[in-house]
Amino acid sequence: MNTFGRDTPMERPNPGGRAAVFVPHPEADEAVREMLKNGSGMVGFGNPDGTVTIYFENNKFNDPGLAKWESKVFKSYDRMVKRSPTVNKLTCDAGNIEQIGFIEGPEILVRDMPKLAEWLRRSNALDSMPAAPEIYA
Repeated sequence: MNTFGRDTPMERPNPGGRAAVFVPHPEADEAVREMLKNGSGMVGFGNPDGTVTIYFENNKFNDPGLAKWESKVFKSYDRMVKRSPTVNKLTCDAGNIEQIGFIEGPEILVRDMPKLAEWLRRSNALDSMPAAPEIYA
């Protein structure tokens, strides 16, 4: 079992609160890889047992409003903080994901743009890459 970084938030945030932004590790378990597709936007938090809880949006119905990666991240964040019922949620070993930044309310800060670009390239979604690491809704 792997653990997450010290700066990974350790509880579900309330609306406006801080959460981690993730991408799947290139060698993630097959079950995790199967869930996270199409350049999924993923947010979440660490759990005391070393796992992470992730809310994600992969736009499997091709909604034009979710074409951009950041739109998927904002949608995932909204579900998480509002505790909306969803099937787009998973808890997994932290070794399956890599934290690339943070989201706090209407702001995303990507700390590792190369890892995000690699994830979007692997997903055939590089055209959804944000232009800058600081993104505002």
